[in-house]
Amino acid sequence: MSEQTAAEQDGSVPTGPAPIRLGTRASRLAMSQSQDVADRLAKASGRPVELVEVTSEGDTNRASLASLGGTGVFASALREALVAGEVDVLVHSLKDLPTAPYPGLTIAAVPKRADARDVLVARNGATVDSLPEGAKVGTGSPRRVAQLKARRPDLDVVDIRGNIDTRLGRVEDDLDAVVLAAAGLGRIDRLSAATELLDLGFWPSAPGQGALAVEIRSDETDTKLLAALRKLDHAPTRLTVTAEREVLAKLEAGCSAPIGATAVVDAELLLVSATVYRPDGSEYRTASHAAHLDGSAQERLDEALDVGRRVAAELLENGAAELADLASSVSDAPADGDHSAGPGLATPAAAQPADDDSTSGAGTGTATTTD
Repeated sequence: MSEQTAAEQDGSVPTGPAPIRLGTRASRLAMSQSQDVADRLAKASGRPVELVEVTSEGDTNRASLASLGGTGVFASALREALVAGEVDVLVHSLKDLPTAPYPGLTIAAVPKRADARDVLVARNGATVDSLPEGAKVGTGSPRRVAQLKARRPDLDVVDIRGNIDTRLGRVEDDLDAVVLAAAGLGRIDRLSAATELLDLGFWPSAPGQGALAVEIRSDETDTKLLAALRKLDHAPTRLTVTAEREVLAKLEAGCSAPIGATAVVDAELLLVSATVYRPDGSEYRTASHAAHLDGSAQERLDEALDVGRRVAAELLENGAAELADLASSVSDAPADGDHSAGPGLATPAAAQPADDDSTSGAGTGTATTTD
């Protein structure tokens, strides 16, 4: 009997399949949503999945997100670890990803989206309309600042940072309310803290809010991993977030631009609406377009991209760039301005199934939101 076989028999050497290493931030929310994906990936692949914690600048620097360059600061360290081969897959909140494709990486799965709405968490069960005059409301998002000011110009909106528990704690301390994402609260079982769910019609949220992105290396050759990721992908979610993020990309909007976008699929009709606000909420522009979805998965994604572009074009025609000063909000934009939600959200060629039920080909451009 060889030494290696003896070691295997006494359990000192692993005998099962190698675990899939899933990179994640260490926050409670990140760990919760990463664990959910890990459980589903383990079931789909038949392999163990281990979480690998990665610390980003956004986790350690308490400056405002806008001053740090937007929410892309949460993704950069994770992506560096993936490129370096330290992990095999990543899980991001999709709204945290810049729309620019990252060299060597691709988004292989977009699981079914959670609630895309924002919520108010306020003292005494208050709503936005019933908050006392001059109430202090916390948020780190320029979009939410503009929306709050548009609805209630009298509110004192305070820039805040910190994890969900920290923000919720401030409602009992120095703030009257905070605005958060419903999906984030739901993923840590704190949605019951919400005192108002904000309707997407008046209160569109960040492009991609509520959705997760599972990212891998573009040259990944593990066919079983790729097949498992295909099972996690949710076609309607990929369509809607593709359209929303194409609006953001075509507006060339950076972290300081207050923009909300909402896309829904209803009876094979894709409806896309977006709003650009003046930062103080005193004015805004809204545009909406729709398309009938037909044909292959790729053709449907092409329609999503086209609708997003039409929405962005109408907003620009109606003065959105001047309203929100989008030109000065551009973050790492290409010199020629040729933004497109192209390869960033594409299913890698090696992962594409042969039939038209696959979801492939759409992606991201260059912008990021600060939510």
